[in-house]
Amino acid sequence: MNVENAAARVENASKVYGAGDTEVTALDGLTVAFERGRFSAIMGPSGSGKSTLLHCLAGLDYLTSGDAFIGDIRLGDLSERELTLLRRKKVGFVFQAFNLIPTLDAAENITLPVAIAGETPDKDWYETVVETMRLGDRLDHRPSELSGGQQQRVAAARALVSRPEIIFADEPSGNLDSKSGEELLGFMRKAVDEFGQTIVMVTHDPRAAAWADRVVFLADGRGDGELASPTSDQILEFLKSMG
Repeated sequence: MNVENAAARVENASKVYGAGDTEVTALDGLTVAFERGRFSAIMGPSGSGKSTLLHCLAGLDYLTSGDAFIGDIRLGDLSERELTLLRRKKVGFVFQAFNLIPTLDAAENITLPVAIAGETPDKDWYETVVETMRLGDRLDHRPSELSGGQQQRVAAARALVSRPEIIFADEPSGNLDSKSGEELLGFMRKAVDEFGQTIVMVTHDPRAAAWADRVVFLADGRGDGELASPTSDQILEFLKSMG
C-alpha cells in the first residue's frame, strides 16, 4: 500500500512490557498500514498483540521502538498535550465497554467530544448520524434507560459526530447480543461506504470481521497474513491454519 493513502500505520513497531523474567513482547518489529476510506479488521489468537497495536496506533500507548503514524504525523514526535489534541480532532473510539457518562443523556453523550473541544457539532451531520444510528427517539434517555445495543449505538454516534479521520474500535460488538452486534457492524459498514469513514477494528469474531474490506492477522506480535473481502468461513479457515 502507498503510505500516502494510509490513515494510520506502524513501521518496525515493537512493544515490550515488563523486564527480566516478566518481560513480554507484545509487538515484534511489525510494519502494517491501514488505508483511508476502508473498514479494516485485526485478528489473531489471544496474546497476539491485537489490542496493543490498536492502542499504539491510536496514541493511547507508546511503542518501545519503531514509529506509529496517524496520516503523516509521527506520534512519537508529539508532546502529551499535542497527542491529546490530535486524538480529539482526528480520532474516534468505540470500545467494548460503552464508556458513556451516566449523568448525561444520549444527545449529550454523543456531542461530548465536540463540546470538550469547545465546538458546536455540524447540525446536518449530527442529524445524519442520529438518523443512521436510529437514536432519534432515545436522545433524552440516560444510559441506564437504554439497552446494551442502544448504548453501543450512542457510543458509535459519539465516535462519528466529530467526523474524525479514523475510528478505532476494540471488540465493539463483544458485549452485545447477536442482533445488536449485527446492527452495529452494519452501521459501521455504512459509515465507510456512504460517508467515507475509515475504521480499524480489533475482533476475535469471524462474523464481525467479515464486515470488513480487509482482515490483517497477527501472531506473536508479527504480521501473519491477510485476507481481502473475506467471508466468515474463509476467516475461520485462516485462523485454523494459524494453529
